[in-house]
Amino acid sequence: MTFLWPVMLGSLLLVPPLVALYLRVHRRRRALAARFGGFGLAQAGGAGPGWRLHLPAGLLLAALLLLGASLARPHATLALPRVEGTVVLVLDVSASMAATDVEPSRMEAARAFARELVRRQPVTAQLGVVAFSDGGLAVQAPTHDRTLLLAAIDRLRPERGTSVGDGLRAALSAIAAAQGDPATAPPDAGAPRPAPATPATIVLLSDGENNAQPDPRAVAMAAAERGVRIYTVGVGSATGATLQLDGFSVHSRLDEAALQQIAELTGAAYYGPQDSAGLGGIYDEIATRLVARAEPTEVTALFAGAGLLLLLAGGLCSFMWFNRLA
Repeated sequence: MTFLWPVMLGSLLLVPPLVALYLRVHRRRRALAARFGGFGLAQAGGAGPGWRLHLPAGLLLAALLLLGASLARPHATLALPRVEGTVVLVLDVSASMAATDVEPSRMEAARAFARELVRRQPVTAQLGVVAFSDGGLAVQAPTHDRTLLLAAIDRLRPERGTSVGDGLRAALSAIAAAQGDPATAPPDAGAPRPAPATPATIVLLSDGENNAQPDPRAVAMAAAERGVRIYTVGVGSATGATLQLDGFSVHSRLDEAALQQIAELTGAAYYGPQDSAGLGGIYDEIATRLVARAEPTEVTALFAGAGLLLLLAGGLCSFMWFNRLA
């Protein structure tokens, strides 16, 4: 037990004089009772009520001790239950995300979904944002600050080529760094790394088209070995749209098969455009869990509440037994 304002414990020095005053009054009552017992004052001396005579005063004393300690703002290390986990949003910012086969565009649809997911996650969960085009980049490391996350999502714009594998690798690196594993080796190289200390999930928002290494399926298998699930959300349509890129006409469409494979390899689920009505299911399916973590917690309210309860109990006992409040 520690105290934020230990100097306020000096208020407890007022308790001993109050105890001395009570004992002096009690001795005086006993003396009067012995002297004038024949005039009906025996009860005032305490012979009648016995222990009940001192219980209200004892409760008042305990209440003063607790209230005095609460002034010092006590802190204790408590194992408090909380929902914990790390969720990394991986957003496709390749040139194909500028397509308008989804209103108003694939990019805006992905950003809207990401914003809603950030808002629905518990405040104790860490969220991060990774963007990828021809490479993966962590634009916001996992954090509890929702303002930073929403600002990072709003900054995203369509750019160049597409490397889904690099985006997933950047997400795995962000998870490792957030959970105290600063190793820089690629997650699909060398010996398998241990599973994260707390649940970790990747949510991939993409049209599924991939034209660069590494193979996203290989990265998904590495994620599965570490216990990280990858939920995939398809952004686009099967019919697709034609874009003008560097003077060329390029037709882009949603590759649902690729996104389904990535999700299945990690034991997660794929959500496509046809699931838009029930897309809210992914918000509740993200792998966070209830854990008990010991941390310093201010318990001033507990001390103050217990003191007030004892104060009320002492007054009630005094009123019921002696028809007075003190």
